[in-house]
Amino acid sequence: MPQFFDEMYIDGPGTVRDHYREFHAWLSEQSPDTIARKRAEADLIFRRVGITFAVYGNDAGTERLIPFDIVARIIHAAEWSNLQTGLVQRVKALNMFIHDIYHGQNIIKAGVIPAEQIFRNAQYRPEMQGISVASDIYAHIAGVDIVRAGEGEYYVLEDNLRVPSGVSYMLENRKMMMRLFPDLFARHKIAPVAHYPDMLLDNLRSVAPAGVIDPTVVVMTPGMYNSAYFEHAFLAQQMGVELVEGQDLFVNDDAVYMRTTRGPKRVDVIYRRIDDDYLDPLAFRADSSLGVPGLLSVYRSGRVTLANAIGTGVADDKSIYPYVPDMIRFYLSEEPVLNNVPTYQCRKKEDLAYTLDHLGELVVKEVHGAGGYGMLVGPASTRAEIDDFRRRVIARPENYIAQPTLSLSACPTYVESGIAPRHIDLRPFVLSGKTISMVPGGLTRVALKEGSLVVNSSQGGGTKDTWILEK
Repeated sequence: MPQFFDEMYIDGPGTVRDHYREFHAWLSEQSPDTIARKRAEADLIFRRVGITFAVYGNDAGTERLIPFDIVARIIHAAEWSNLQTGLVQRVKALNMFIHDIYHGQNIIKAGVIPAEQIFRNAQYRPEMQGISVASDIYAHIAGVDIVRAGEGEYYVLEDNLRVPSGVSYMLENRKMMMRLFPDLFARHKIAPVAHYPDMLLDNLRSVAPAGVIDPTVVVMTPGMYNSAYFEHAFLAQQMGVELVEGQDLFVNDDAVYMRTTRGPKRVDVIYRRIDDDYLDPLAFRADSSLGVPGLLSVYRSGRVTLANAIGTGVADDKSIYPYVPDMIRFYLSEEPVLNNVPTYQCRKKEDLAYTLDHLGELVVKEVHGAGGYGMLVGPASTRAEIDDFRRRVIARPENYIAQPTLSLSACPTYVESGIAPRHIDLRPFVLSGKTISMVPGGLTRVALKEGSLVVNSSQGGGTKDTWILEK
């Protein structure tokens, strides 16, 4: 018997879950040659379209395809409904938390979260204190990473609120599956995702500065060498808005303008894919050539909207993550619908002692880490790696959290040896504006290496199409 929850099968390959029956029947009819041919076709199309991912420091080259798997991850409607309810609740509370810490700080006064956890956080921006943002929304686009473990329970692994990426792969994966296997979509009633760019544009327009009737929206990218540049260009093209770099924008008379062939054009909403530090060299890093001098001043005066807001990162830091259930209770007077993974905060003496005693069993993460870097997966690490990490944790305990090694759910996946279970997660994308909305599903990431629990693309993970079956 498998030691993890299998998305397709109950108790091994013998019994297929009800919502996978049609797909399993179709899969059984496919010959290895057919699958190999379809996979090659997908790779060719992805490469032709330019759907690549830049890997910094990779000696083998700066760009590669994110492997795409043709076995869809399927979630039935009732399950998705509960997930959606939990995601809306969580993102609503996170937005209220960010507004609070930059205004009344009631959650600190109530003793729910220690003040030093916020004010000493590298992502806390004192420049945002007392600043009003449109509709009090800070995390306009949130990518919430969800895993499934145990008997099939869902847990939130982390909240990505700064510049969450991956939605373009969600959209392109669906397009690819429909192109390769149109017969599959005739056999299933699958909730659509193609309208995400329209939802995103509507969401961004809804949070334009007060009094702006027909807002101009742009996507701001660091440039073509950024790892997610394909996504920046893709979303701008899909929304029908301009893709700009910092050098394309300038500030004049307390407003932001875009340089165009017809002269300057006022910009009202900037969907920025640039970290806070690089947005404005007059306010943050003086050596940044990616930002717009004076942008913060216009933002503070309420004459431009930034999505996501400056200072949002304080809420997705891993040292703040353990407090999100408390935020939900504090701001909404509700019990969390989605659970956190149990977390040890190494800044606490007892948690540190437990972590050091059980390093070989735990996943230990840097609180500011991302992309699968700066972490230890105890059961998959050597004694030397564990000893090295022990020294790091002892040197800076406040810089780490630890969690049990969850046995992530697995979904059948095509690998070199054929079909085999591989561990997966799910990143739904939640949009906050006048309302909170999302398309059904998200980006399913898959760890292609046998036994690996690290699904990040930067660490060799792949992706799958995610189907929400409609009733």
